[in-house]
Order: sequence, then C-alpha cells, then structure tokens
Amino acid sequence: MNLHVKTLLTLAVLTALLLVGVAWGWSAITSPLPEKAKTKACYPTQLQAGDRVSAPKVTVSVFNASDRVGLAERTMTAFEDQGFGPGNVGNAPKDADVLYAQVWSNDRSNPAVRLVASRLGPRAHVKDLHHGGPGIVVMVGPAFTKLVAGKSSVKVTSTATICSPPTP
Repeated sequence: MNLHVKTLLTLAVLTALLLVGVAWGWSAITSPLPEKAKTKACYPTQLQAGDRVSAPKVTVSVFNASDRVGLAERTMTAFEDQGFGPGNVGNAPKDADVLYAQVWSNDRSNPAVRLVASRLGPRAHVKDLHHGGPGIVVMVGPAFTKLVAGKSSVKVTSTATICSPPTP
C-alpha cells in the first residue's frame, strides 16, 4: 500500500472519530441535567399495640385559618423545635371555620393525632375532616398563640398506621 493512501486512510479514520466525539459531546452538553429525586414528606409506618409514638416519628402539616401573616410558618417551626417532622405549610381552605386550633383527621383514635392534639392545648379539637396534606393536618385560627408542652409520647392501643418523616 502506498504511503499517501495510508496517510489519507489514517486521516479519514481520525476525522471520523473526531466527528463522533464532537457529536457525543454536543448531545451530552445540551441534554438536561438529571433532577434530584424528591423525597416524600412522610412514609406510612405500621405500629402494633404496645408501641409508643413520639414526636420524631410524626410528620405534621400546618395551615393558617386566620388573617395573621406567618402563623402557620411559626407554628410549624414550633412543631419542628419539639421534634416533629415537617410536612406542608400554607393557608387553610377559605371555608375552614377555625377559631383556635383543629386537627383534621378521619381517625381521632390514631396515636399520632392524639399526640399532636396534646401539643395544641385543651382548646384544640379533632375534626372528622380531610385536607390532603402529608402527616397530621393542623389548622390554626386567630385565637391560637403557641404550642404547649403536651404529652411526650402516646401508647398505641391497637394496630395503627402513622405517617413518619423520612430517615436520613
């Protein structure tokens, strides 16, 4: 084989490799970056009779049913300071009629509901309503001021499912 043919063949192969590399690099640069996987606010946790539920095992969502700006956020911070996992924070539905504080749940005997209600004080009520926020849903109204010490844990009396924060 002639020296000129070998040189042309080598240049053609190297040019093809360069073009393939440029095409691959361009597609890698222009493709979107992978998104970070979103973690859920809470995961269902099955509890048996005799177990104890404490704040670190419970996720709470807080919604403001008053005209006081930032009430839900301050209340969520107080729950987090007491060890609860954070859920959602926002405004309550317009038709929410809350004077002090309410826990919205379809199961008032749930140990997580009882624990959260104990931290809201004796004026708080558990309402048989559903909101859709993760964990235990708390509505705070215009007369609500702060959390109370409440129970440190609640004993599970029968099999129950609670929504626990993700573990690191």
